[in-house]
Amino acid sequence: MAAIPASQGPQLEGMAAAIGVFPQYIANQSETLILKEKVLSLSGDSFSIKTIDGRAIFQVKGNAFSLSGRKAVSDMSGAVLFELRKKHIAIHKTYYAENANGEQFFQVASKFKILGSKAIATFTSTSGKAESLLMEGNFFDTRADIKDESTGKSVARVDRSFLNARELLGGQQTYVVTIAPGVDMAIIIAMCIALDEMRNDK
Repeated sequence: MAAIPASQGPQLEGMAAAIGVFPQYIANQSETLILKEKVLSLSGDSFSIKTIDGRAIFQVKGNAFSLSGRKAVSDMSGAVLFELRKKHIAIHKTYYAENANGEQFFQVASKFKILGSKAIATFTSTSGKAESLLMEGNFFDTRADIKDESTGKSVARVDRSFLNARELLGGQQTYVVTIAPGVDMAIIIAMCIALDEMRNDK
């Protein structure tokens, strides 16, 4: 994949070791991505994901008729990286990802919190290290911080812009996601989609 231009958004401190599953999507510098939900898509929720300067990175397509709320995340050539699905038999709201071979490699589970939302993502990095990322949002789920549980360092920050009048009328959501250097952008996007699904599933 060609180098992605440095973002013009907020900057996060880099990781000592890469965290992620897709080496080609490990951020080389602090990156800011924009997720826009397509209004009234006949195929379910579909997001276009671009850098802050407008370069497309991922395509996310939903299936409105899938009981598992399936979302397919692809690169810009259309090759599917993984599919995100809802696990129905679970104590807490849980979403998991399967790779192109149908193997589960990633899971996000919600945890009880009196105010706001909390979720934990677990997966194994390409280095073989078992990862646990904690995502916490405020009361209105408009912002979320994602931290590496083992170090407490921020790996990403998510902001949901909902005060735009056009988006309010159309039911569209916009997310601004800042990702730290050394972190897999595809994994963070999977967490953001899970956050959105959990919010809509209340």
